Amino acid sequence: MIIANMELTAWKLWMPRMAAFLVGLLLAASVVFWVLRWPVRDTGRDVPVALADEALPAADAQSIARWLGAQAVADSAPVPDAASRFKLTGIIASSGREQSVALVSIDGKPPKPYHVGSPLEEGLVLQSVEQRRVALAADAKAPVRLQLELPPRQP
Repeated sequence: MIIANMELTAWKLWMPRMAAFLVGLLLAASVVFWVLRWPVRDTGRDVPVALADEALPAADAQSIARWLGAQAVADSAPVPDAASRFKLTGIIASSGREQSVALVSIDGKPPKPYHVGSPLEEGLVLQSVEQRRVALAADAKAPVRLQLELPPRQP
């Protein structure tokens, strides 16, 4: 009889259990490896990028625009007169020259207060404040470039 000849030993009892454990461990290690690898994108080796020489000429914007079908436009837009860009709306004159303030509107925006010596824009400084006019210049000691006057009082 076949059953009588079978001996149950510890080795024969634990062998399938040990094989199943090792296969499960290998499967778990494989899953962990691929889960950790998933978000990393392997781009391979870094490819050196050739930098453009600085000796190349700059692109001509007008030529490119013509190639793309742009219509010819006037060469330059009329530049507004400096006097028309600035409007004096108020003056707070005090006995100290540096304490005087002028309310100036630039390009139709709401007026802002400017102290004597403060810049209105690039290359233009409030040089002096008088009773009804202000002087604008490149700096505090430069010749006056522009004078703004308050509009006449209305009765």
